[in-house]
Formats: sequence, structure tokens, C-alpha cells
Amino acid sequence: MSQVCQDLHRMLSGLHRYSFPFAPEDIPQNGIYVLYEQGETGHGVDRIVRVGTHTGHNQLPGALWARLQQHFTRENKDRSIFRKNIGRALLNRDGDPFLAHWELDRTSRRAKEQYAGVVDLDQQAAVERRVTQTIQENFSLVVLPVEDKEERLALESGLISTVSWCEECRPSTDWLGLHSPKQKIRESGLWLVNELYKEPLSDIDLVALQTRISVVDQA
Repeated sequence: MSQVCQDLHRMLSGLHRYSFPFAPEDIPQNGIYVLYEQGETGHGVDRIVRVGTHTGHNQLPGALWARLQQHFTRENKDRSIFRKNIGRALLNRDGDPFLAHWELDRTSRRAKEQYAGVVDLDQQAAVERRVTQTIQENFSLVVLPVEDKEERLALESGLISTVSWCEECRPSTDWLGLHSPKQKIRESGLWLVNELYKEPLSDIDLVALQTRISVVDQA
């Protein structure tokens, strides 16, 4: 598994790297993003710390771009589990009791009414700004165009599983995720709790991925 993960890291490391701010015209409408975090290395290159995609309909213009905006700029942790997990780690590291309120999902109208007066919205906004700064200053990404939704989800799962099973690309002692209250994040070294330790990429999958990457390089 370590060899497959090493090959995967080296394949993806050759793709164009995007750091914030990045332009919408540079991001494919449908695809998978792979995140890297400053200070994290593995297999001699930057270590993969998150893999994600979008689940919307393929015909929706800029679907992948919209998902990245939810992570990088839109300050609403209830629309981005990545933002929520970054906030969890920051608050937990600081021993901040606001973590209990950060956990509350205020997406629905009923929830907004239920938690009205409970959550300090000014404090939540301050944490959101801190999360935004952390993500924009410390994370970069590469993207893989994948048009078909089912193919995207299958490849996303394979990428996540491959990295999570690898025992060689482990987080640094300073990795923010080690402060996460989520055990799966601390143990996997990934900003993820789903699709971990499932079916990894096979050698055949790697060949197909290399072909896909070659097409991206020629575009």
C-alpha cells in the first residue's frame, strides 16, 4: 500500500498547484480536488491532507468552483464540513468552550429558532474569520477533471482510502489536525471522517489515473 500511495503522491505533485486566490476559469466545472497543507510532507513531496469533490448535478455551471468557495471564502461552517473541522481543531487546541456552540448546526429555520440567543453570533463570526485565514494561508490544491458523478465519487473514495491505509505518510507533530476532537482525523492524518480505510486504488487504477493526469497536462 505504501508504494501505491507513494506513486499517487508523486503523480499528483506534478499537477498545477493552486493557492488562494484562484480564478474560477482555472477550475474545471466537474472534478476532484486534492488539498495540501503547509508544513506537511510525505513520500518526499507535499502530503495529501484532504480529497473532496462535489455531489451536484454535472450540468450545474461551476459546481466544483462553488464547492471550493464554500471551503475557502464563504464563512458558514454548516455548509462546509472542512471549515467545521478546522474550527473544531482550533477551538479544541485553545481549550475554548465555544467549541460546544460551534458544533451546533443552524442550517434549518427550526435550528435557527431553537438556538436563537444561545449562540453568540459575534463570536461565531470571529471564529469563521479565523478559519478562513487558516485555510487561505495554509492550504493549496490540485484538481482532476472528472465529468461523471459516479466516477468522481468512486475515484474520490479510492484516493482517500489509499492515503488513509498508508503507514508512511503520517502527519507532522505540529499538524493542526492532531488537536481535532475527531479521533478519525487524528488517526488518519486527513481532514476527513468518511471514506477512510475502504477499497484503495489498485495498480490498474493507478495506470488509469496516470492517463487522466497526462490528458490534464496536455490541456
